[in-house]
Amino acid sequence: MSVENAPPDHGPAVDHSRLRRVGLIALVIAVLVVAFGLISRGLASQQLKATTLADSVPTVSVIRPTVNGGDQALTLPGDVQANDDAVIHARVSGYLKKWYVDIGAQVKAGQVLADIDTPELDQQLAQARANLATAQANQNLAQITSSRWAGLLAKDAVSKQEADEKTGDLAAKSALTQAARADVDRLTALEAFKRIVAPFDGVVTARNTDIGALIAAGNPADPGLFTVADERRLRIYVHAPQAYIAQIKPGETAAISVPEHPGQTFQATLTSTSDAVSSQSGTLTVELQIDNAQGQLKPGDYAQVTFNLPRAVGGVSLPASALMFRKSGLSVATLGSDNRVVMKPVAIAVDHGQSVDIATGLQPNDRVVDNPPDSLANNDRVRVASGG
Repeated sequence: MSVENAPPDHGPAVDHSRLRRVGLIALVIAVLVVAFGLISRGLASQQLKATTLADSVPTVSVIRPTVNGGDQALTLPGDVQANDDAVIHARVSGYLKKWYVDIGAQVKAGQVLADIDTPELDQQLAQARANLATAQANQNLAQITSSRWAGLLAKDAVSKQEADEKTGDLAAKSALTQAARADVDRLTALEAFKRIVAPFDGVVTARNTDIGALIAAGNPADPGLFTVADERRLRIYVHAPQAYIAQIKPGETAAISVPEHPGQTFQATLTSTSDAVSSQSGTLTVELQIDNAQGQLKPGDYAQVTFNLPRAVGGVSLPASALMFRKSGLSVATLGSDNRVVMKPVAIAVDHGQSVDIATGLQPNDRVVDNPPDSLANNDRVRVASGG
């Protein structure tokens, strides 16, 4: 056979069975990949649901109410004042002539603190004395005249009408004399106020004048010339909240502390109360007294007053952090045996700030949620933290 008559060469023959096997393997692999992806997504979805469900159950800390017993300390701010505290004002106008004591000076009752120069008052007194002398002279003349006319009337030398006129003139002149004497006495009494004196034993706590200063008596803006305070005994005023007034009674003692004596306390005695609750603050004003012979406390001090008051036996207390303020009122979240929330309304007997005494609504064996989340509601399921 010649080369020209040979059939054309188309390359090696295709193995169709091998191709089918390769395609089948690829298809199986693709199916496996898709199946693995679907299974993975399903498992991830179930895990997400489980995680979400677990996260939706809040973890809370649980506390037990504290059963009250013994005394409770009630600390309130106190206003320290001197037993006697007087602002001394001038009763007469003039100029300050001289002052003799300054702040911090110990003075005795009646001791002269300052002198006031009163030229106008001096002239008024001189005029009043002259008027008194004139009135006395007129009275004496009226007295002589009345006596004479009374003698003439006895001899029927004058009419009774004329004698009565002289007697009436004597009475008028006598009244004028009394008025003039009263005016002299008034001005003489005012002259005594030229000397400013201490009203009681004490210490001068303020001096608001100086030599040559104009003194205007009766000026409503006058701050006073001196202030004298008796610091040997002090009064301490405390405003007690209404919740405590049944426990605060005269005769009880309280501990007083002041910043200038850290770590030291002074004992004061409750002497009286205002016996009325202020409508503005809802508090009762309480007065305590303390002996201050050593002068350790000062009027105007800021003091902390601590009372030891008995608590109601059998009551319970909670941290303020356990309280929940809802539209229905004050509540606490407690847990049942299945760790589901049971909301209980409560009433506060005494608020101590960081803790409160509960009057009603709670039992000592209740499990109370501390720092409850705002979203917590009745019958919610919770998880108790370790140790609760």
